[in-house]
Amino acid sequence: MRILIADDHDLLRDTLKLFLESEGDFLTTTVASFDEALAQLTSGRVFDLVLLDYSMPGMNALEGFQRMASMEGAKRVAIISGTANRQIAERILSAGAAGFLPKTLSARSLVNAVRFMAMGEQYAPTEFLRASDSAPLHPLAARLSRRELDVLKGLTEGKSNKEIARDLDLREPTVKLHIKTLYRKIGAANRTQAALLAREAGVF
Repeated sequence: MRILIADDHDLLRDTLKLFLESEGDFLTTTVASFDEALAQLTSGRVFDLVLLDYSMPGMNALEGFQRMASMEGAKRVAIISGTANRQIAERILSAGAAGFLPKTLSARSLVNAVRFMAMGEQYAPTEFLRASDSAPLHPLAARLSRRELDVLKGLTEGKSNKEIARDLDLREPTVKLHIKTLYRKIGAANRTQAALLAREAGVF
């Protein structure tokens, strides 16, 4: 199965590519923007499944999905996101997407979802769609996704990446990705500063 992954997070692209290709029956191509993804299709290549990051450069949200879905070389198109809420996910699925994948999924779950979609099924993350969309009340916490908050809590408890990964049933590279993202969102330079900011703000 030929898979195109378009996401502006290097670590996520590389991790997903590694996991998919270790399965033996996936051929993956990765790009960092929507325009690069379009270029792959306009060059005549055909993909069984295209994974698009909802908020990457050039995507323009649902419009990007619709443009990609109209491309002859994109047999099926799915959205992957760390920021979209339940309402957005439901709109994406209603628009005919092959699936919606929250970045909070474990690497193994992501691989299984990709296989499911490539076989012609629609993947809808039941737990995510059932979750409440109420945003955290604290301004600092409101900047972070649910999973980033979980990782930040681990940092405030002095846990290593390995311990956080074990507690949250994630792989260490995924934890590192979340840490890098939450640093940027809350203005922290390292894990100690992130933990201090969270404690001082009274997030936990």
